[in-house]
Amino acid sequence: MSAKKEPSVWQGFKAFLMRGNVVDLAVAVVIGAAFTNIVNSVVKGVINPLVGAIGTQNLDHYSFCLKDPCVVGPDGSVKSGVPILWGTVLGATLTFVITAAVVYFLMILPMSKYLARQAARKAAREGTKEVIEVTELEVLKEIRDALVAQRGSGHDER
Repeated sequence: MSAKKEPSVWQGFKAFLMRGNVVDLAVAVVIGAAFTNIVNSVVKGVINPLVGAIGTQNLDHYSFCLKDPCVVGPDGSVKSGVPILWGTVLGATLTFVITAAVVYFLMILPMSKYLARQAARKAAREGTKEVIEVTELEVLKEIRDALVAQRGSGHDER
C-alpha cells in the first residue's frame, strides 16, 4: 500500500505566492498606494481651489445640522448636535471620480487600444498565412491534375 504524501503547508504557501496573479496583485497595490498620493495632490492643489472659487477650499467645512446646536471641535470631534458632513463625502467622491478617470484614461484605455491593435495584427498575420496556405494548396492541386492529365494522355499513346 503506497501512502500518498501530502504537500506541506509551507510548500502550499510557497506555491500560492509564486502564482503570477498574486505577484501582479501585490505590484498593483503598491502602485495604487503611490498613485493615491498623486490623486490626493491633484484634488488638494487643483480641485479644491476651483471649488474654493465658489465657496471654501476645504470641503470638510460643508455640513448640515440635524440636531441643533452643532458644535464640532477643531480636531473634528463632535461636541454637541448631530452634524452631517456632506462636504467630506463630496471630497471623497471627487477623489474617487478623479482616480477612476485617471486610471481609465491613462491606463485602461491605452492598454485596451494596444491589445486591440495586437489582436488585429495577429488576425492579419493569420489571414495572410491562410491565404498563402490556400494558394499553395491550389497550386499543388493544379500540379497533381496536370500530372494526372499527362499520365492519362501518356497511357493513350501506348
